[in-house]
Amino acid sequence: MKEIRVGIIGTGIIAHQHMKMYQEIPGVTVAAACDIRADVLEKFCDEYNIKDRYADYRELLKRDDLDSVDVCLHNNLHAPIAIEVMESGKHCYCEKPMAGAWIDAKAMADAAKYFGKKLHIQLSFLYGGQALAARDIIAGGHLGKIYHARSCGFRRRGRPYVDGYGEKEFDSKYWAGGGALFDMGVYRISQILYLMGLPKLERVSGQIYQELDMDPGRREISGFNVEEFGAGFAKFENNITMDIVESWAVNLGNLGDSVICGDKGGLTLSPVAFYSNIADMDMDAVFDIGGAEYRHHQLDPKYEHMDNSQKHWIYALRGEVEQIDTPQIALDTLLLSEGIYLSGRLGREVTADEIMAMSQSMAIKRQETPFGELKYKYPGGLFQ
Repeated sequence: MKEIRVGIIGTGIIAHQHMKMYQEIPGVTVAAACDIRADVLEKFCDEYNIKDRYADYRELLKRDDLDSVDVCLHNNLHAPIAIEVMESGKHCYCEKPMAGAWIDAKAMADAAKYFGKKLHIQLSFLYGGQALAARDIIAGGHLGKIYHARSCGFRRRGRPYVDGYGEKEFDSKYWAGGGALFDMGVYRISQILYLMGLPKLERVSGQIYQELDMDPGRREISGFNVEEFGAGFAKFENNITMDIVESWAVNLGNLGDSVICGDKGGLTLSPVAFYSNIADMDMDAVFDIGGAEYRHHQLDPKYEHMDNSQKHWIYALRGEVEQIDTPQIALDTLLLSEGIYLSGRLGREVTADEIMAMSQSMAIKRQETPFGELKYKYPGGLFQ
């Protein structure tokens, strides 16, 4: 088994989740970590016994003993830092969303090809029992022709920071690019697009909202200027449609479930349930995922690479499995999400070509970044 050595840039909340995943994978060593907050960095490294600690990520990137660097920063830092990771000769694992704007995510994908490095985006809803069950049901043709889907996410009161947890930067367009759609909607939208086979987006309409009251002190501190609720409708090639609703906060008990509809059957994802018609009678079925998961793990030693995003990444780095094209899935997810924002601003439906043409970089770069001035050799000059 090839040892995989990892460095982490950013040691906040999400980095702890990544570390717990890495600790479960044999042959993985997190050898270095970086954060500009000395107290946070020391506490993190002490907890996970990481010896080498850096305040400047560029010093971490000078190392030649790292296979992968994990970018656990706020959304609008993803593109500039991830590109520099790959320019330094290392593969890059990056938190979701891919970036705070489609054009920045496109630059990341292009950079991966230009520098010849692997890039992987953390899209956790592509893995695990529910996603794999849905994937296999669809691949078996049980839904038939897919014509509509719904991406639905619900929190009644779960806005980061202003509702009591998380960091204030989640509420800032400057740092995050967006709110509920970028924070949690990315998981469900990417899952649905992946299960449908990434149909080509044609047009989007939608609107975002920030309507509910919040603690005035935390509003002022965070500068809350992102959406707590987003809704949209997308049309893809071959007349496939999708409605999207994502809530950080809403005055309802629930919003329902994500679904995929086909001419032979329909599917809900939580729980995984199948709906069809047999002998002119409606039929509903809930699947026993646990039993199937046990058998698959026992019979296929490599099946665990789909347990979670980190395991899949490590297996792919070792060349044992073909990597899921998470950059493309994340790009398609951003294109749709940014289309909802753009449609809301313009007050009309927008095409995919318009979204790409009007996408504006949100990347924090040069003197604006707390890491100091950044210089790039990236072709096309996006970050020059």
